[in-house]
Order: sequence, then C-alpha cells, then structure tokens
Amino acid sequence: MCLNIKILNLVLHHFIFKKIRTGHRRFKNQAVIFDKNLVMFTLEVPSLKELCTGLLHLLYPNLCVGCNADLPAELDCFCLGCRRQLQLTNMHTEVENAFTERFWGQLPLVAGAAMYAFQRRSPIQRALHQLKYKNQPDIGVRIGRRFGHALARTQVFQTVQAIVPVPLHPEKERQRGYNQSAMFAQGLAEILAVPVLTNHLVRRSLASSQTRKKRMERFDNVREGFALRRPDQIKGKHLLLVDDVLTTGATLEACGQVLLEVPDVRLSMATIAIAMH
Repeated sequence: MCLNIKILNLVLHHFIFKKIRTGHRRFKNQAVIFDKNLVMFTLEVPSLKELCTGLLHLLYPNLCVGCNADLPAELDCFCLGCRRQLQLTNMHTEVENAFTERFWGQLPLVAGAAMYAFQRRSPIQRALHQLKYKNQPDIGVRIGRRFGHALARTQVFQTVQAIVPVPLHPEKERQRGYNQSAMFAQGLAEILAVPVLTNHLVRRSLASSQTRKKRMERFDNVREGFALRRPDQIKGKHLLLVDDVLTTGATLEACGQVLLEVPDVRLSMATIAIAMH
C-alpha cells in the first residue's frame, strides 16, 4: 500500500510540475499529495524566487549576532530572544546625553550617540567579541546598517558628509584581516549615503590593548598615537568619527583632537555600544 501511494504521488508530481512548466493555471503553484488513507490534499509549491531565497539561506544562513540562532528573513542582527536582553540607548534623539557628557570640556561635538548600552554576558558583548576576535566582519556591517536607519531619521546626523573609522595599526589590521570600526562605518555609510574615509586618519604607533587599562592609562596609551593625511580633503566638512565601544573615550578623544585641527571641521561621534558608569 505504501509503495503504491509513493508511486501515485510521484506520478502526480510529475504531471503537476509538467503543467506548471507549461503554464496550466489549474495546477500553478500547487502540488497534490495522497496520505496513507488515500485522502487527497494540496500543498503550495514555492515560487522560483522563494526557492532561490531558501537555497541562499541554506548556503549563507542569516544568524543572530548575539547567539548564532537561525534568524527569520524578516529579522536582522538579533533574534527576538536577544532583543529582549538588549538595552537601546536612543541617544541619537537627544542633543546632550551620556555619550556627549564624556567629552565635555575636551571636544566640541555636534552630536554623539551609541546604539546599545554595553552589558557583560549580554548579546551585545557576545556580538562585539565575535566581531573583533572571531573573524566575523559582517556583524559590524549589519549593526551599522541598523543604526544607520535610526541616524538617518535624526536631523543633526543628516548633515554628516563623511564617516571616519578609528584606525587600527597596519600590523594589527593585517593580523585581524579587517578593522572592525571600518566595518561598522561601512554599514552606516550604506544607509546615510556618504563616503567612508579609511586613509585619512592613521595610527602611528602600535599601542597595547586598552581592554584591561584604567582611565588614565588609556589616555597615556593613545596620546600622540594618531596622524592625519590629506587634511585639505576634509576641510569644512561635518565628520562622523566611529568606533565599536565607548568606554573612557580616550581613543575617540585622541582621534577627535587630530581631526579638529583642520579648519572648519565639525565633529560628531557614533559607536555600537557605550559602557555605562
């Protein structure tokens, strides 16, 4: 009985798909199936576009950047479970906020914002770790696109004319294979429709890791560590300086001081996350 049902189904599928190929309307996008009791029912046959989308997802799965779970097509970056654990800051909607306060008396910022509040053992910490140390540059691009949509709806960020990622030393970038801040900048630039300037701000010295350093040690570690090339090309522009995380602000401040030496430059900043004190 089971064998006969399988043969019947194969024959019907051959007939149906033949009708589909010839444009027979009665069977278009439907398949007839018989169960073990010979009860007939129909199933929707996916379109060619749906089949191609499914195949691409199989070859290049869309995974949550926080937990690596499979993501539905309508979601991007984080799954629903991880989103419930994330803390969006909405700093881009405020002229003065916890981000800009870090630079009071140090740098005259037009605007500053981080997308998420950094929390230990959270999806954003796992995402940043994957981005920096696990060879997953696409995480930075995807988060950048998402934040870019938010910034594009804010008037002050709509005036940005170019994005400058905090640079890595060339040796470290060769070891890692990419600059995580540049990946974040790329995603932002796709939405804001502005160029990314990766060859203007350069790191002169190979500073040691900032991860375990205290505030003053971080400032000493990066001071005089950056230089600017072709300053005439950024004169008079509104620049968006970007990095992955704002902690003490030492690195961003050092970079900002170099950029603001150019006449009439206006400076804003953006990061994926901010460590809240």
